[in-house]
Amino acid sequence: MLTFTEHELELLGKTADALSAYMGKPVLAEVDVSEDGFEWVMFGIPLDINDEAEDEEIVHIQMGGPSARLLGNAGGLEDGQREVYACEFLWGIQLTDQENIRFIRIDYTGEEVQWTETLEEMLPFAINDEELPNDEENWDDDDDSDDEPESNPPPPTLH
Repeated sequence: MLTFTEHELELLGKTADALSAYMGKPVLAEVDVSEDGFEWVMFGIPLDINDEAEDEEIVHIQMGGPSARLLGNAGGLEDGQREVYACEFLWGIQLTDQENIRFIRIDYTGEEVQWTETLEEMLPFAINDEELPNDEENWDDDDDSDDEPESNPPPPTLH
């Protein structure tokens, strides 16, 4: 059975979290096993009742529940491990044992649209683990007022 590495699972979880922040709504990432016995991850957005009735063009999937392997912060949903959600399928990534290919990206229609050996090439955001800059450094380059005296100082305040 082909499985995601811990590093790949971490990247996929961070991708779901980044998509949630970018889209302004929960995005779930759930790992499952395909018919071939290979792991794959699906990304989806939980739908409310109105969404389900209105849009017939979207692909509906079920995500979450007690046996689900959700990655990241589960879109901020607190009950993702208990609740099963009707979701809009966004896209997925499946593992493969094909030569020189480890990942296959699947679009929302189920079509295979991208093949690659490295996961980072498929992710919509560049994710790195570089340390953030030190907070004590001054990153405000536009504010030069501390370096140069003001040409017109404010008038003194009378008490």
